[in-house]
Amino acid sequence: MTTAPDIEQALARFADNVAQPRRSPVLHQPSEAGLEYENVSFPATDGVPLEGWFIPAPGATRLIIANHPLGFSRSGFPTHLEPWRSVWAPTGNDFELNFVPDYKILHDAGYAVLAYDLRNHGLSAAANGGVVTSGFFEARDVVGALNWARERPETGDMAIGLFSRCFGAASTFAAMAQFPRAFDGVGALVAAQPITPRVVTPRWLAYAGLGEHYDRLEELVVQRVGAGLGLADRTPTAWAGSVRVPTFLYGVRDDLLTVPADLEGMYDAIPIAEKKLQWIENTPLRWDGYAEFQRRPEPMLAWFDTHL
Repeated sequence: MTTAPDIEQALARFADNVAQPRRSPVLHQPSEAGLEYENVSFPATDGVPLEGWFIPAPGATRLIIANHPLGFSRSGFPTHLEPWRSVWAPTGNDFELNFVPDYKILHDAGYAVLAYDLRNHGLSAAANGGVVTSGFFEARDVVGALNWARERPETGDMAIGLFSRCFGAASTFAAMAQFPRAFDGVGALVAAQPITPRVVTPRWLAYAGLGEHYDRLEELVVQRVGAGLGLADRTPTAWAGSVRVPTFLYGVRDDLLTVPADLEGMYDAIPIAEKKLQWIENTPLRWDGYAEFQRRPEPMLAWFDTHL
């Protein structure tokens, strides 16, 4: 029988991982796909050093700025390796995600690419005590990437589109709420699988046999991160109300870790007509959503081509 101390210890470990998820390595490089690239470093708006790749494209007049999901890096996620595999295997998401093919597709379509690691991820610097906040602080990274693009002579006159994935998409929504003027002139956003922590976390707890203890977990997360930054305060649907950029949302309809109403709520909250929601069908695996762009990129490329 599981005792109360055992439950409390398990919840403490869970809260530790929510507050400071394990970094994943940058295992791949654009050169693996035959791409020339430059390692770049630039500051977030609060000065946190961020690391990325700039991938030029001959004659490009358009730039895509790409970020990543929670716990990932710009190169993807090593779910084929331990300890990540053991964490994700219960949900069926146990294969590697390599994002370099995404950048190859964009490059070959004529886009230059800036792919970067958000703070406390990949090779970017630690910040805010190492805690992750689903957009509150990471919004500063999104704007830092835009500032880099606008200030660099090679990219300063390029049309800009954003390719934001999951946690990165929530951070982009948060940035649009916090720094709306920074997005003046941004032509398009493709947002892959943004998710609300208050929706996904109870499902994770259920997989761990702790489904009845969400309220206690929330208390523990607030203790680690701070009041106003708990899971209940992380509301990408509310932030989506600040989106003024033509936005293409997509995700796995039967994703085991969320419900369709979460993504639909974000779509409904975007207050402009130029928006689209596309479902990926016939799979319960969230990882299939992250791999969708390299499998079937045409709708996303068409969105960028139309609006940039």
